[in-house]
Amino acid sequence: MVNGRLSRDDFYAVLGQLDEADLKKALWTLYWRGSADFRDRIMAAIDPAVAAAQASKKATPVDAVRLESEVKEFAALAREGAYLGRDRRVSPKERTRWRFIFRSHATAATQALSGHDIIPAASAMATLIDLAGEMRSRDYFRSEDPIEAARFVVSEAAAVMWSAIRREQGHDAFCEHVAPQFLRWESCWGWTRRGEGWVVEQETSLTQVIAGMLPIPDAWGQFAEVYLRALDAEAGRSRSSSRRTEGMSLRARRENLAEWHAMLQEKLADGEYHDTLDQIMNHPALKSRK
Repeated sequence: MVNGRLSRDDFYAVLGQLDEADLKKALWTLYWRGSADFRDRIMAAIDPAVAAAQASKKATPVDAVRLESEVKEFAALAREGAYLGRDRRVSPKERTRWRFIFRSHATAATQALSGHDIIPAASAMATLIDLAGEMRSRDYFRSEDPIEAARFVVSEAAAVMWSAIRREQGHDAFCEHVAPQFLRWESCWGWTRRGEGWVVEQETSLTQVIAGMLPIPDAWGQFAEVYLRALDAEAGRSRSSSRRTEGMSLRARRENLAEWHAMLQEKLADGEYHDTLDQIMNHPALKSRK
């Protein structure tokens, strides 16, 4: 064993102790619990036709502008109830295959974000994440848990998009783009309805995603300042809310952001961004009106 890994001979020796049923079970476990990329790699290894199709797909660049338009149309139709059978623009076949359409859009957006022209691809991914957040409480599709059915991991999608923005546009643009999205999307309980299943096992908090992208104290401070402005904007929108709605949303917001605020206190309490931290922790967007 080298660096915690079996050598090829040792690995084959272990496999030699398993019968065909055990081998199938082990491979199925890896396939079922693995990421989308890992499942694709398994399928390519066991099916040459899949490998050829994947190679052809990777060779063809994604038209990000077209993808953005298709994703926005998909989201609009979902919000109008078209995938529940209320609109002839969506065929019966499409209604039953909505999760494959969703997954295909997410895969295409991920591929497009690996390139340089990321703005339309980021817009497409953000639309999918917004839709995913709404799907927790709204019935756009016929599914008991649509996020689980679509195999869409919000934290993975956000990480891909935010990494691309930082890579192509720099830290300043990253902060301006990500802070309001983080405030809108973070969920301490994850993004599925039931809180169980394959997707939950792949999820992490968006706080952890962002923490991995802020390598030095100044980066934390700059992001905190932009986050404070996002809270200002949220407070402005909340002024038009009813007291009851405001109270419910504030409780949820505080719960969703508790890990983030604890991390900000740890990173910024003793530094030059102490005033920014104080304004965040006492912000009207996090407190009920008297």
